[in-house]
Amino acid sequence: MDNATLSSRIESIFRDSVRTKEDFLRGSLPLIEKATHMMVETFRSGGKLLIFGNGGSSTDASHIAGELVSRFYINRKGLPAIALGTGMATLTSIGNDYGYEHIFAREIEAYGRPGDLAIGISTSGNSKNVLLALEKARSTGLATIGFGGGTGGRMKELVDLAFIVPSPLTPRIQETHITLGHVLCEMVEEILFPRTS
Repeated sequence: MDNATLSSRIESIFRDSVRTKEDFLRGSLPLIEKATHMMVETFRSGGKLLIFGNGGSSTDASHIAGELVSRFYINRKGLPAIALGTGMATLTSIGNDYGYEHIFAREIEAYGRPGDLAIGISTSGNSKNVLLALEKARSTGLATIGFGGGTGGRMKELVDLAFIVPSPLTPRIQETHITLGHVLCEMVEEILFPRTS
């Protein structure tokens, strides 16, 4: 690949990422506002966030939980957020004893309480372990949000609020998911910990 072709391809990828985010924002702004209020209410009422996904979505779940437990911009008290599937002994035990499709549902059963909020992340919206966990969350009395893409898959029917990134491409969906996660963390932080100056 010559440099001109390389440069053109790089620019094309960046522009596609920007375009996907702009398309997502146009269709999702009211939902982002609603999700912000759901998260704020969860934390104000003493609930916690349980967030989970596979592969890159697992990394996004850990990233978002870390921003809430530690901080985003503001030095403030930590917010209770747990990324599921991150403890190797727990993950392998559940996978071995019950099957991989139950890894998140079992943790929802263990940690989830009414008043908590579950966020499932699946680029296809059809990851069986994410779907089973969302079903368990609903039956346990948790509010539910889904981060998906493409057509939304089965997940969009299982959640109170579904974010569907309008792209069939996993990288574009994941890039939009982490931007959404950052926006939610920033808005929640600003509302719960307003600056006085």
